[in-house]
Amino acid sequence: MNKYELLFIIKNDVSDENKQAIIDRISTIITSQEGTVDSVDKWGTRKYAYPIDFKTEGYYVLINFTAVPSVPAEIERLIRITDDTVRCMIVRK
Repeated sequence: MNKYELLFIIKNDVSDENKQAIIDRISTIITSQEGTVDSVDKWGTRKYAYPIDFKTEGYYVLINFTAVPSVPAEIERLIRITDDTVRCMIVRK
């Protein structure tokens, strides 16, 4: 099991319930594959360094988790097919 750090951005115009649903879906993927979510840190709305899709702000979320090496690829796949997410970055600690 490896420790990972996931930082992703959700579109700012998404409702709070949908933001929480996206976070819960990612946490479920981690725990369903025998991993553990160590912490979820919601940074809130922040300005981008440069416009992305003509938007200047997004909702940032940082998740620290422990999982097997196949989990980050599954999380990245899920984030790419979710329309309400903008970017993601997964780093092994």
